[in-house]
Amino acid sequence: MTRWVRFEDDGEERFGSLSGAEIVVHAGSMFEAPQPTDLRRRLDAVRLLPPCQPSKIIALWNNFRQLAAKLSVPEPEEPLYLLKAASCVAASGAVISRPPSYSERVAYEGELGIVIGRACSNASEEEAAAAIFGYTCVNDLTASDIIQRDKTFAQWARAKSFDGFGPFGPVIATDLDVRGLTVRTEVNGVERQNYPLDDMIFPPARLVSALSRDMTLLPGDLICCGTSLGVGTLKDEASTVSVTIEGIGTLSNTFVQ
Repeated sequence: MTRWVRFEDDGEERFGSLSGAEIVVHAGSMFEAPQPTDLRRRLDAVRLLPPCQPSKIIALWNNFRQLAAKLSVPEPEEPLYLLKAASCVAASGAVISRPPSYSERVAYEGELGIVIGRACSNASEEEAAAAIFGYTCVNDLTASDIIQRDKTFAQWARAKSFDGFGPFGPVIATDLDVRGLTVRTEVNGVERQNYPLDDMIFPPARLVSALSRDMTLLPGDLICCGTSLGVGTLKDEASTVSVTIEGIGTLSNTFVQ
């Protein structure tokens, strides 16, 4: 397994793979035959960036059986999803401020993220599996009260696209088998979510295949796999939300009211 990061180094954006407490700097493209260099950087001496730059962010709704059962909604026959603005991304460690135009509830949603590694269109499940570059942690922040504010139009994209509402990272883990893994979310050190990825209605290869029939997926695109039980509202003046998945690590961000 390789864990990839993007980072800022003396004002320059670089990428590389983690080796203990060091980053092995690579040249070329993360998604196409990256080449290791002789450069090494200490992880604690650089500023991490979001691990890739997605052209689009696809976020799933109702993709876990336990949550569907709790909400008394049927399991969907095809993926239900929305698009988040690419400008909402934030790196692990970033402080996220409440949007000045919104004063109501903000919810956290700890999720698995799929990162696409090659262009993918009308793909079979086998082709879709090959197009998955790796996995990351996501906190799909949501301005909950905006969604149904206008009774004639559900505002999902707006509710999820404020600046900073798409933190993901800290790494992209390749060659990771997510079967048997769990997503664990803590808010100010208290566990709020702990759910199995095996409960997904549309697991990664099937999900990527289905989405690729709707739109071409490009290298770096991010698919947020949806969340399960334990979603809640951030109530404190400053709330630190940590999303942990074994093999990937912990995404941690502080939301300031």
